[in-house]
Amino acid sequence: MKQTDSYRHKGLRKQLVKELAEKGIDNPLVLQAIEAVPRHFFFEKAFLNHAYEDKAFKIGEGQTISMPYTVAYQSQLLEIFPKCKVLEIGTGSGYQSSVLKELGAVVYSIERHRSLHTKARKMLADMGYKVKLFLGDGTLGLPAFAPFDRIVVTAGAPIIPNSLRNQLSVGGILVIPVGDETTQYMHVIKRISETEFTDEKLSECAFVPLVGKEGWKG
Repeated sequence: MKQTDSYRHKGLRKQLVKELAEKGIDNPLVLQAIEAVPRHFFFEKAFLNHAYEDKAFKIGEGQTISMPYTVAYQSQLLEIFPKCKVLEIGTGSGYQSSVLKELGAVVYSIERHRSLHTKARKMLADMGYKVKLFLGDGTLGLPAFAPFDRIVVTAGAPIIPNSLRNQLSVGGILVIPVGDETTQYMHVIKRISETEFTDEKLSECAFVPLVGKEGWKG
């Protein structure tokens, strides 16, 4: 069944954007992207009333669609520019990919759960978003397609995977939550040269665990 984006839904997104701005999201392009993406498309019909609440929601396989603030916050930290080549670790529902596309990025996204990968592929295609989707271990990145201008990780890592750092272009940015399995801190890694990186530790956050060879063991 084709989903609709009604005036009511658009009004709810406007209210959500206002809420995110009040919480500190001040990049107008990010706010426009959040307003443009129909988040309710990623929800089962029975849960549509929750689509524009600023909270995470379970999507199966122990994963969640991130709360809108988190998506906006990570997107703002990425400093996306037109045609920016972005690697997303953890496709999940495809919502973050959609926001990145609205920001003008060229998006590569990898997911380890086949069911989520398959569902996101159909959803993004139906919505008209051209995202290069892969099934596999996100902690290893996509070396065959590196380097990337930006990398965003949508799950909590115990360490910063070397595979991901090394796939950044010089001048590139990696945004990743790092910590234990319940609480992490957002880190912004910038590649200064072939051998130099900076690491800025920001606010506390909570993500599902990043599972893989260079993450938590599944």
